[in-house]
Amino acid sequence: IHIPPFYPNTTVLTLILQRNKYQRRAKKVSTTMYISPSVSIRLLLVPILAVVAIQLLFVRAVSSVNMTNPYLHHKCFVTLGKYKPGSQYEKNLKRIISEFPKGSFKRGFISMTLGESPDFIVMLFQCRGDTHGPKCRSCYATAKPEFFKRCPRHKGGIIWYDQCSLYFSTIDSLGMIDYDNNFCMSNATKITDDLYNKVKPRHFIDDMIQNATRDANREAPYYTTEEKRVGKETIYGMAECSFDMSQKNCRKCLERNNFYFARCFWDKLGARVLGKSCSFRYEFYPFILPKAGPKYLKP
Repeated sequence: IHIPPFYPNTTVLTLILQRNKYQRRAKKVSTTMYISPSVSIRLLLVPILAVVAIQLLFVRAVSSVNMTNPYLHHKCFVTLGKYKPGSQYEKNLKRIISEFPKGSFKRGFISMTLGESPDFIVMLFQCRGDTHGPKCRSCYATAKPEFFKRCPRHKGGIIWYDQCSLYFSTIDSLGMIDYDNNFCMSNATKITDDLYNKVKPRHFIDDMIQNATRDANREAPYYTTEEKRVGKETIYGMAECSFDMSQKNCRKCLERNNFYFARCFWDKLGARVLGKSCSFRYEFYPFILPKAGPKYLKP
């Protein structure tokens, strides 16, 4: 197994959910999901009750930080095909999982490769910037079986939870921006004109991108959290990139998604854009885990 050195349009699902009690301006809230065009249209076939259950986990009443770790989304890479029971690929897969370094939970990430084509495997696991140690370990323990349940025998795919993501593939794309595996979840309730003019969510995201990739932050992972008081409201944000992203590619990925998904979040009360290579989020309630400790300990 090779462990690389540390290095660091559109389908719409809209559901009416119970409103976050912190946001008192209405009784209900809608959550809208925008997905990159390459995502399978089969998402539309998901039973509506199952989708409602998933979204109810995502949008919950909070008066403080949301400490849950809900499932957000997944994608099976159908073009990579499936492996057969007892195949060399399955043996490589079992081995790479069994030799997963436990120290990775403290650092918050791991990347591993094993085998040769056509049985080559890349495994990437990364926790959110404020998640490490036991919480990171717990997210991996949840994501791993759920991935194989949702993508049975697929040679590749990715699954996102609130606090981590897990990725498998037969293609070594480390260091390259992934433009296909991205999606946006937003609060469909529009921000008031007065608050929008004061905050300008897209400008707030621009500032996070610049801070995450500033020259003083030369080593991956590139990450930042922001908090801005606007009148009686406070906007909270987080932006980060995967460990294989260079400073240049991190900024390029974040800026691209800020532009590409602008329709999803530009006037919304809260939103997040997640991808394999970069992610960002803003809300009008605190969502960053308290006492998170040092961000991604260097080896």
